[in-house]
Amino acid sequence: MQYLTPQEAVSLVRSGDTIVAQGSTAVPNVLFRALTERAAELRDVKIIVGFGICPDDAPYARKEYIDSFRALSIFVPNYLRRAMREGVADTIPCFLGEVPSLFRSGQVPVDVAFLNVSEPDAEGYCSYGISADIAYSAVECARTVIAQVNKYMPRTFG
Repeated sequence: MQYLTPQEAVSLVRSGDTIVAQGSTAVPNVLFRALTERAAELRDVKIIVGFGICPDDAPYARKEYIDSFRALSIFVPNYLRRAMREGVADTIPCFLGEVPSLFRSGQVPVDVAFLNVSEPDAEGYCSYGISADIAYSAVECARTVIAQVNKYMPRTFG
């Protein structure tokens, strides 16, 4: 495991990449804010999310970033509703149980996984915490995994 600043971590994202992000109440907002700061240097980055709950709209899903980012969601989370109304975000119509096979088959490529994880335990292992949903299969398939370590994320087992 290597610790980086959020800005250093998201520098691993390249134009044309597909990012899959953890959801529920574990949306990696720190990483999304840092990624949005790079909008001017990125093009055609797809950001796939599942169900998620955030206090604010997704920073990357705005008209001014349409050339940089395209938000895609398996569900319609509160933080993308405005963007969907404005035509800068779309849904991927599928069942949650189909998502792992979409990633594993390569139908939906996963270049980068964004996570929000617990602090490492004594052996260096982090936990997905309260949300493993699409994150588990995204990590299996991703070329790069970027995890936001969150001291408030509970450690879960399973």
